Amino acid sequence: MENFDLAVIGAGPGGYVAAIHAAKNGMKVALIERGKVGGACYNVGCIPSKILLEHSKLVQEIERGNGWGIETPTVNINFPRLMQRKDGVIAELLANIEEFIASNQIVFYRGEASVAHDLTVTVGTETLTAKDIILATGSKPFVPPFKGLETSTYFTTDTFFDMKELPKQLTIIGGGVIAVEMAFSLAPLGTKVTMLNHSLDVLQTEEPDARPIIREKMAKLGIELVTDFQFEYFNGNEIHTSKGVYTYENLLFATGRRPNTEIAEMLDLHFDGRLIAVNEHLETSQPHVYAIGDLVGGYQLAHAASAEGIHVVEHILGKKPETIDQTSIPRCVYTHPEIATFGLLEEEIDVAYTVTKIPVRTNPKALMEGNIEGFVKLMVTKDDGRILGACVVGDGATEILNTILATKNAGGTAVALAKMIFPHPTVSEHVGDAAKAVFGKAIHL
Repeated sequence: MENFDLAVIGAGPGGYVAAIHAAKNGMKVALIERGKVGGACYNVGCIPSKILLEHSKLVQEIERGNGWGIETPTVNINFPRLMQRKDGVIAELLANIEEFIASNQIVFYRGEASVAHDLTVTVGTETLTAKDIILATGSKPFVPPFKGLETSTYFTTDTFFDMKELPKQLTIIGGGVIAVEMAFSLAPLGTKVTMLNHSLDVLQTEEPDARPIIREKMAKLGIELVTDFQFEYFNGNEIHTSKGVYTYENLLFATGRRPNTEIAEMLDLHFDGRLIAVNEHLETSQPHVYAIGDLVGGYQLAHAASAEGIHVVEHILGKKPETIDQTSIPRCVYTHPEIATFGLLEEEIDVAYTVTKIPVRTNPKALMEGNIEGFVKLMVTKDDGRILGACVVGDGATEILNTILATKNAGGTAVALAKMIFPHPTVSEHVGDAAKAVFGKAIHL
């Protein structure tokens, strides 16, 4: 039996990052994974979806070039080659992760783990012990138990990316980030997409001002959006709803995920609803057992899980890390245009504040690129200009947001952003203008 300082169960973005950070700090680390390294994010989530979105974005750029005079009469989609490229990119990324694990002398176990109350871990025929354990076992797709669903054939995000042929038609159930991104990834390639979302709107966790822009773009892409109804029952390839019957050739459920809690149940850990209950340092009800990522509350995002993994390691090492600030975790939607947000939404602010919003269409760089959909929105306290939240909608928004977030995390205010000299022409100039607008001194407004 081998003894370790730390055992990490799950090698997704939370687990492998925690393991590497621990090893770099001198800990003897075991990392256990029953599937592929990278977890859902790299294999059936963040990475494959963003690769498909890059393909669709390129098609839209070619079409935009046609309007400028760079004429490409036809665009032929070789979908099997696109999927081969997706597989190749993922394979390279996973090989990188495996190399990082090996180069940091982390002992890697492949297989299903079980954990006893004395923190003995069994993987197949091998047994190990650890002073501390991090559970980073991720989640699995959730499919609602609709009546008659057993008569239907459907994809989840765990199976969707195995497609070899471009579907002529796809019906997506859901209206969250994953559902909308999947619609944007296939519609520009020629798939007829229908989205069935029983709620009143799409992207209800995101910036309200961004939603009309995304709905308008969906309409331009030919995506049929059906909202505000009730599902009644399924019958083969028919979906019966209070708004009528919808038939499909291919069906994707993008209706959220549920945590993998088998080990937590083995250990009789306390739960908060369906999630594992943890304290501010992500320690569970059993001492020396921690949980991160999709197992716990907060944002279920890959970069949040990575930050949580690092935080736990720092806590175990006695470095007294500050608790993770949820308002500093960026939230991104990789549609075209992108949506990038951090901090409070305007509706959540409960202090005196100032909000500014500068449309991207007045930005010189955006205009020359032909990407004029979107805005830069900034919310600051009225008394001292502290940054409460921000949202950028536009091409490259997920990169542009970092300027505002870095300023906030460094203790900067709207004054600091307003004084910053941005290169011209750049879309990020609008960040400075949004800050100047706080004081009524915006240039492009």
